Amino acid sequence: MKNYYIILIITLFFSCSGDLEDMNVDIKNATEAPAETFFNNAMKNLSDRLSSVTYGSTGSPWEISRLFVQQMSSVTYNEGTTYYVSFTWDDVYMGVLNNLQQSKTIIETEESELPTSANKLAIIEIATVYTYAKLVESFGDIPYSQALDVDIISPEFDEDDAIYADLIARLTTAVGSLNEGQGSWDQDIVYDGNVTSWKKFGSSLLLQMGMRVIDADPTLGTQAITAGLPNVFTSNEDVAEIEMLASQPNTSDLYVDIAVGNRRDLVGAEPFVDYLNDLDDPRRTVYFQEVDGTDGVYLGSPSGLTVSYFDFSRFGTLFYEPTTPVILLDYATVEFLLAEAAERGIGGVTDAAGHYEEAIRASFDYYGLGDSADAYLANPAVTYLTAPGTWQQKIGMQKWVALFNQGLEAWTEYRRLDYPILEAPPQSFVPTVPVRNVYPISEQTLNRANYESAAASVGGDLLTTKLFWDVN
Repeated sequence: MKNYYIILIITLFFSCSGDLEDMNVDIKNATEAPAETFFNNAMKNLSDRLSSVTYGSTGSPWEISRLFVQQMSSVTYNEGTTYYVSFTWDDVYMGVLNNLQQSKTIIETEESELPTSANKLAIIEIATVYTYAKLVESFGDIPYSQALDVDIISPEFDEDDAIYADLIARLTTAVGSLNEGQGSWDQDIVYDGNVTSWKKFGSSLLLQMGMRVIDADPTLGTQAITAGLPNVFTSNEDVAEIEMLASQPNTSDLYVDIAVGNRRDLVGAEPFVDYLNDLDDPRRTVYFQEVDGTDGVYLGSPSGLTVSYFDFSRFGTLFYEPTTPVILLDYATVEFLLAEAAERGIGGVTDAAGHYEEAIRASFDYYGLGDSADAYLANPAVTYLTAPGTWQQKIGMQKWVALFNQGLEAWTEYRRLDYPILEAPPQSFVPTVPVRNVYPISEQTLNRANYESAAASVGGDLLTTKLFWDVN
């Protein structure tokens, strides 16, 4: 996956005629930009929201997910680990969705006759669906049909299940409209304009979204899965990720947080590190660093406690690199979903054990540990036929590990598959691990009537309210 960050410089020429109106022109800031720039800006902003971390008192809704799913713990400030949290979604609506909308508008008004316009619009649609889906999976009902209308300052919230069904329909249409014989963007920071790769991403997203709703709406879920199956990812070469650059502002936002910011509060969480240790999982050498002053000791902090940062394993050196990619959707996830499809008997998929094994191999290969996969898979606690529990437990536990640097997806799959089994830390704001983000305070104060309607619709604006797709 290639990446190009485009810095656009627009020069405005005017004559020095003495006319004050001509002199009152801002020649430093661009007043127009091509669709491609808005699109790439949206995708960079999306990557920032997915990779950033926070200790929890404020932040975007997805920055806290690593703490919720107890892959990481904050040992200095424990608001996030004890669920005293507040969220804002402005960066998602304005930084991602609005930029995608602007890109779409430019194409429709200025580039509609170009042979590449249809593919560009389909790619924008895939990115838009991806973003809205993550919001629905986090909050439930959200502003959707009125969200980007500049004339509506207090948008209504659409119902989550209706939004999700509409998103699946939009995604199905977008993937079907992609023409692999035609071009698209000259440079996009996900797939460098490769239409075949975007089609695979859209198809894999259909598989993921279909499986997300399969328990709540088997008909819709099966339709989405079946539509996606023919063109899903088939190797790590297909991974949808945004590769970062070595210099700011185009570095990984995680790097900015923990390296540039010299954060000394985030370490591995005890449940996660213990599970890696129990299986002697080689990925722990990538995910974490040894405890200072030890030889090969990896130790996680109990979640929710204020303890010494240097007594536990911090992020691995990979995540202190500015160029570490941000993953939108990976091949390992697709193989785990195919294993689940085999267990559920969907779409003619078979061999759950084979797909499960391939998912783990894909995770090992992605992190350069491919030579260690055979020995790991031979462990009876890992082997599909002998690993403990139901297929939900087997897949859920290994997904938890493979999704380490995809905190939002790890939290979502924890809620859907109900594995791993996690407990809320002592003195938490709620007695169980959160299964939902609460709405931003701004909605309560500035959009009160619509907020109250949405809160009632989802069953209460609470961290403990299960969303429509989380039925088990």
